Amino acid sequence: MFRNIPVVTKNLLIINVLIFVATWVLELQNVSLTVFGGLHYFMASDFHFYQFLTYQFLHGSFTHLFFNMFALWMFGCVVENVWGPKKFLFYYISCGIGAGMMQEIVQFVDFYLRVSAQTPDITFAELFAVGQQLSHQLNAWSTIGASGAVYAILLAFGMIFPNERIFIFPLPVPIKAKWFVCGYAAIELFMAVNSSGDGVAHMAHLGGMLFGFLMIRYWNRHPDARFNRSSGREFFQRWNAKNARGGSPSDRTRRSGFDEPTYTASTDRDDMAFNARKKQEQEEIDAILDKIRKSGYDSLTKEEKRRLFEASQNR
Repeated sequence: MFRNIPVVTKNLLIINVLIFVATWVLELQNVSLTVFGGLHYFMASDFHFYQFLTYQFLHGSFTHLFFNMFALWMFGCVVENVWGPKKFLFYYISCGIGAGMMQEIVQFVDFYLRVSAQTPDITFAELFAVGQQLSHQLNAWSTIGASGAVYAILLAFGMIFPNERIFIFPLPVPIKAKWFVCGYAAIELFMAVNSSGDGVAHMAHLGGMLFGFLMIRYWNRHPDARFNRSSGREFFQRWNAKNARGGSPSDRTRRSGFDEPTYTASTDRDDMAFNARKKQEQEEIDAILDKIRKSGYDSLTKEEKRRLFEASQNR
């Protein structure tokens, strides 16, 4: 079963577990990885920019680790199989960074409200001066965990398969993925407003989902901005063909005396053939994904699985 987990999801699971074990072993030696790798408030003396990445791989308890990794395995396998490893990894890390940025904003607002409660007319310059004076005390504000990135993966699953029915304990009946995601987001928003001080970065969870939503919306509106190698290959093919025809368009224009390059029609035909081929390939992949939504991944034939795998490797 572990062999069937996609490569990025598998390695994320392994890295998180190994770092959790390392954290536990080092704590026995009175060394805390949270001090170095946890995301501190940006006015704290222990804050470093690399912590936007490292905090995503630290967890405070086995329960914290287990539920994050279970959700990553459950939904990440499907999303990575659809998107491919490079796009999936970029999305995961970026949304984790976005979640950290949201947490920093929330902490800044909290800090401002606390200071302004004592000094109502404080300016932003004075606020930063106070933060510098309290930088060592502000080290207590730190964030760890992969929850922000995992919530973004949950959102991606809901947006890719909105009508897929999933079983969620303790509900007795399956619910559609889109309602599950909306319900989770609503619960997090409610907890963020009504459960301040519970030690859970609810706004970071919502921040991960927000960044994921914006990223997916951008990709849907710009389908050519994909994480594949075809665009790069196409660029160099055109570049080589252009040089083979006798140099740059400006050189051709100067030599021929015309305002437009003489090979435009040929290039347009190449573009039309390329677009037609890509459209046909996309239609085939869409049909395979529809089959997965209706009957599950195991219903695919060996050829369909091969086509889906090849498409994921080219993304």
